[in-house]
Amino acid sequence: MSETKKVPTMAVRRKEASGPYVLGVDVGSTASRGGLYDSTGRPVKGSKQRIAHEFISDYDGTSAIDADQVVSECREVIEGIVAFAESAGLRIEGVAMDSFASSLVLVDAQGNALTSAITYADSRCAKYVGVLREQIDESAYHRRTGVRLHTSYHPARLAWLKAERPELLEKTATVMTIGEYVYLKLGGVRGIATSTAAWSGVLNLQTGLIDAEILDAVGVSPDLFDEVRTPQDPAFPTETAWAALNDIAWFHAIPDGWPSNVGPGAVDETTVAVAAATSGAMRVILPTIPETVQEGLWCYRLDDSHAILGGAINDVGRALAWLENVIAPVDPDALRERLAGDPDPETPHGLPFFSGERATGWAADAKAALTGISNDTTALDVWYGVIESIAISYERIWEQLDAAGAAATRVIASGSVTTEYPTWLQVLANTLGVDVIPLEMKRATLRGTALIALDVLDPGGERAVPPFGEPFTYRPEHEEYYAAVRAEFEGTYEALVD
Repeated sequence: MSETKKVPTMAVRRKEASGPYVLGVDVGSTASRGGLYDSTGRPVKGSKQRIAHEFISDYDGTSAIDADQVVSECREVIEGIVAFAESAGLRIEGVAMDSFASSLVLVDAQGNALTSAITYADSRCAKYVGVLREQIDESAYHRRTGVRLHTSYHPARLAWLKAERPELLEKTATVMTIGEYVYLKLGGVRGIATSTAAWSGVLNLQTGLIDAEILDAVGVSPDLFDEVRTPQDPAFPTETAWAALNDIAWFHAIPDGWPSNVGPGAVDETTVAVAAATSGAMRVILPTIPETVQEGLWCYRLDDSHAILGGAINDVGRALAWLENVIAPVDPDALRERLAGDPDPETPHGLPFFSGERATGWAADAKAALTGISNDTTALDVWYGVIESIAISYERIWEQLDAAGAAATRVIASGSVTTEYPTWLQVLANTLGVDVIPLEMKRATLRGTALIALDVLDPGGERAVPPFGEPFTYRPEHEEYYAAVRAEFEGTYEALVD
């Protein structure tokens, strides 16, 4: 059970909206959704579309979704938005799309999927992370691409497919992400966005081109990837299924991490964005392409002059779902009070790695653990302890951002976990040692995707300011407690993961 309350969407009535209008689509972990956005970055009231879905998972590490199912969902979402725009007399001037990051689909020469869309949480290639580490200099790979070897990136996945499913690679004409595949099927659009290639672990951070060196180590050709395209270079398809979407800008599909910063307003180096949904991340957008990257972080190139620096956490909402399904649901009022109040030294602690660790240790095979449980421990105690361990994972990223020279003066938090359990941000503020500002709106990521397109279609245009809640204030009187929790976390990590 969650701390549910009505959350605004920034929706604007049709008669108050202004062009240019962008059709935005988001493919997330739980649904495909979309809407029509006006020049200020506000969704036009009545245009919202949503189709729920679930990933397929299995004990072997599978986490996937049928690629053609996602295409069908996006087609239905787009049809609904186009019909709305036509009935309202509004002209769409751009199509923009984001999806869950780090997906992979093998596509044949006829443009058909040979595999399901493998998601960021799929760990079937874990063995090949180790194999590649024996073959390459991982530090050099990190310097070139901004990422480490991990199950969520293409190199280990392609090594796994080459070793265990070579017949599929032999039939493969193109390696795509789910966003690219949707664009191919619905618009005949080809091209991989700079940020998408970066989030896939195959882009050279400095050149902005596919990194041939890592693909050579895997034993696959760079020709399996389409041309890298920046947001300033959209496609203009002429034969889509919708006359209204022909001959307009289709901005190449991007990963959801970038718009998760832009939607809440974390668009420069002064603001760190904390995303907390099924998975989580902490990111800051830089006005330059850095020459070096902290070992515990990733850095993804966005276009010719911008990059995003940060770290991702596999399990945030997923960890809370585990608590509800496996431990026990808790009273939302009791949880709200516990999170907002003083910490309890008897709280159990541990590691929140229910599907492996990304930043900062990159231990793909890490497991969750709980310590300090006694006969007096309650379900609420366990909930609180897991949430504290998630906050510590964010703190580890925060420290490395600081070491990297990020000039952040504020933290903005968004995502479904923040919407449903807002007082968890008090724990985060205490852990980070800084005030945390909640974004009080839904679909911030989808808004960010529309804003990225609007910056090309309508440069310098006036944008609406998103709604923020009251900050959760850092309480320095708990500094000693959280220092001890961090030390306990590191001790458990050293014993079980390192």
